[in-house]
Amino acid sequence: MPRAEVGTPKYLANKMKSKGLQRLRWYCQVCEKQCRDENGFKCHAQSEAHLRQMLVVGENAGRHIADFSSQFQHDFVQLLSRRYNTKRVRVNQVYQEFIQDKNHLHMNATRWVTLTEFAKHLGRSGIARVDETEKGWFIAWIDSSPKALAKQEASIKKDRATRDDEQRERTLIAEQIERAKLEKEASDEGSASPPVEEGLKREEGAEKVVLSFSAKPAPTSDTTATAAPTGLKLTAVKLGANPLKANPLKRPNVFKSAAPVKSESSEGGGGNDKKRPAPMSAAERLIMEEQERKRRRMDRESVA
Repeated sequence: MPRAEVGTPKYLANKMKSKGLQRLRWYCQVCEKQCRDENGFKCHAQSEAHLRQMLVVGENAGRHIADFSSQFQHDFVQLLSRRYNTKRVRVNQVYQEFIQDKNHLHMNATRWVTLTEFAKHLGRSGIARVDETEKGWFIAWIDSSPKALAKQEASIKKDRATRDDEQRERTLIAEQIERAKLEKEASDEGSASPPVEEGLKREEGAEKVVLSFSAKPAPTSDTTATAAPTGLKLTAVKLGANPLKANPLKRPNVFKSAAPVKSESSEGGGGNDKKRPAPMSAAERLIMEEQERKRRRMDRESVA
């Protein structure tokens, strides 16, 4: 049965019926005819036009299959590169977009029976990177254009230069650390050993330290003359007092002891051997002043 002429009602009806995608196994790539059901495909395969086309293809079937395969691969890779570039995507997703065109070259005319075999072929050919996961096969196009190769080579050179700079910096830092260690070791060896702490040692022939708690004899003119330049006078311990109760940290008042020394020296020059009374302490002086005030107050009261 001949095809309906273009523009006739029969042609338009056939187009409306064949709207959308049909079953792939009912498509004849040699005649480029899509059948709607199995009976239609069977009738087409027995038609005279199909048999005549099959005789032509049968003369050199390998060449025709190779042409169909190369054409299918070219169109598929072109869609992959333009639509997804180098992005990793599922193979089935790319194929679904590829077959949306009703006039595309069908896979049943190529040497690949399944889409998985076609994806593996692309991976072996170096056209794309293919990997299998739990979600299926994924594919990513490899850009092998001269511009992309030059860009990739420049990026590799830049990374290599950066790594070289970092390696050079690490080497310099390691050398500086090693040099610092050597300098520290040399300085430690050259420096003297730390001084050893020694206890108190008494030198041979040193003067003996003698502590005496006995009463001090009366000072003479000779002792006074020799003790005057020093400006210091040791306080004598009173007889009958307990020397252990005395405060050894209490320092004598130099100005209080200087006046009696001067008077004694002046009287000594006159030949008077009378002993001067001992100077009063501050507490004794305060007691004496308090007693004097009480006495005066009592005298005023008695007079009144």
